[in-house]
Amino acid sequence: MDILKEFDWTEILTVAGKIGLKLILIFVAYLIVKSIGTKIINRAFERLQIRNDISIGRAKTLQSLTLNFFSYVLIFVFIVTIFEVFGYDLTALLAGAGVVGLAIGFGAQGLVSDVVTGFFLLLEKQIDVGDYVTTGGYTGIVEAVGLRTTHIRDFDGTLHYVPNREIVGLSNHSRGNMRALVDIGISYDEDIEKAITVLQETCNKLSAENDSIVEGPNVLGVQTFGSSEVVIRIIAKTKNMEQWPVEREIRKAIKEALDQNGIEIPYPHQVMIHKNSQEVQSNY
Repeated sequence: MDILKEFDWTEILTVAGKIGLKLILIFVAYLIVKSIGTKIINRAFERLQIRNDISIGRAKTLQSLTLNFFSYVLIFVFIVTIFEVFGYDLTALLAGAGVVGLAIGFGAQGLVSDVVTGFFLLLEKQIDVGDYVTTGGYTGIVEAVGLRTTHIRDFDGTLHYVPNREIVGLSNHSRGNMRALVDIGISYDEDIEKAITVLQETCNKLSAENDSIVEGPNVLGVQTFGSSEVVIRIIAKTKNMEQWPVEREIRKAIKEALDQNGIEIPYPHQVMIHKNSQEVQSNY
């Protein structure tokens, strides 16, 4: 009890109150600066998109990276300010951090590799937000490119966080026009020339109505002979990421056109043969 009486509790509470107030003010300032900085960055890149100075995908990529870098810098400043409130010597702290950094340098090689790889990905414009890519064993749409990781959304909805150092042998499917390819089978009994004419007329009509089609669709001719059908190939060039909707539209239009012209699309048949009072079933 005598020891407790020796403390000046008024002074201790006053100092603690001042430190607590400073911490609250620093945290509030951190939130305000983060909110304002985020809004400024978002508006800046929105203006770039409106003025068409850079592509939408490139703008989103740089926007994501800038926000990522801004957050890291802001957190570093916040932590340093907290240490200064408690009276730690910043110079000594940084010197100690250098020694610790040297000690764990070998363990941080992966982090350094992530940052360096991410830098070159952006510098060489290999990847942008919204691109359809295959890399690191994953295929999907790029949602974000950060200093450490790249976020790839798979077509089943799974979001993959891929370390930048694992982005090796990158295949970008979104550069330039995409290709829509449709194979359609018709019966061996049909007139091939008539079928090709009907298909091309349908494709020409579809091309005039669909703005996503850049070139074609063109009927290339007979691609192969199937077990019960002659396969005719149709190909078109489309805008980026529009190849799948165009393929679906081509299939729909072709089915309707072939039905209207009485051209058969083969499908499996089932034949029932009765012999010696026994029923034999065959498929073809």
